[in-house]
Amino acid sequence: MGKSKVLVVGATGYIGKRIVKASLDQGHITYVLQRHEIGLDIDKLQLLLSFKKQGARLVEGSFSDQKSLVEAVKKVDVVICTLSGVHFKSHSILMQLKLVDAIKEAGNVK
Repeated sequence: MGKSKVLVVGATGYIGKRIVKASLDQGHITYVLQRHEIGLDIDKLQLLLSFKKQGARLVEGSFSDQKSLVEAVKKVDVVICTLSGVHFKSHSILMQLKLVDAIKEAGNVK
């Protein structure tokens, strides 16, 4: 079986960082959505840099910029979303719906 190109959204969270590691360990080309919304959260920035050192590709995108989400999705054939809804469940659902719209618009993910 060929290797996939995987985009992980929510990669700095509890589940997301494990998904990134597993994807890299299995040899998949792994993209991590780097959202400017994380600001200067040093722990998350360090985690993103460690992903990059392990071979992940960082791709910039924002839920406030649909075009950037579509461009990120166009790079891959698998999208894994691990966004948490712990603090603002309705907000998380709206962001995931934006991601679904980007997947539909990109047209390359089955």
